[in-house]
Amino acid sequence: MKKEIIVITGGPGTGKTTIIEALIEQGYACFPEISRQITLEAKKQGIEQLFLERPLLFSELLLEGRKKQHQQATNDQAEIVFLDRGIPDILAYMHYIGDSYPAFFDHASKEHEYSKVFVLPPWEDIYESDEARYENFEQAKLIFNHLLETYQNYGYHLIEVPRGTVEERIKYILSQLF
Repeated sequence: MKKEIIVITGGPGTGKTTIIEALIEQGYACFPEISRQITLEAKKQGIEQLFLERPLLFSELLLEGRKKQHQQATNDQAEIVFLDRGIPDILAYMHYIGDSYPAFFDHASKEHEYSKVFVLPPWEDIYESDEARYENFEQAKLIFNHLLETYQNYGYHLIEVPRGTVEERIKYILSQLF
């Protein structure tokens, strides 16, 4: 079987992290979302919301981290590796805020390919804001639309994961792989 590098994406508050954590519990190789880590590091340096204050710097740090995750996923012994977000997510967020970005972002999105991309649609019943997730639900829906457009522009066929329990969502994702 060839290496499968699977992205789980979607707007903020759609259950990505919960699904990744449950997949880890089931023994799957997974790489977590790294934007919170970058945000917390910036807060330690006195920058309250790095993405809002210095979006290009935030995005560059995120790009380096996601490229590293892709490389680690490629080298991982597991045949299937799940990632909480992929490189095109960065561009989708930049489109969302209306910022431009250097060409190397586009190149990285083309050079680092994913086997499948699962997308979690906005779901108001489970949506929660917190110190790292500042967007409201309406903004989360706009981000979702940018994610769809960005991934499709890179030629990905997105597989929408239906709403349901964590177990039902994981069962659906796995059913699309085997």
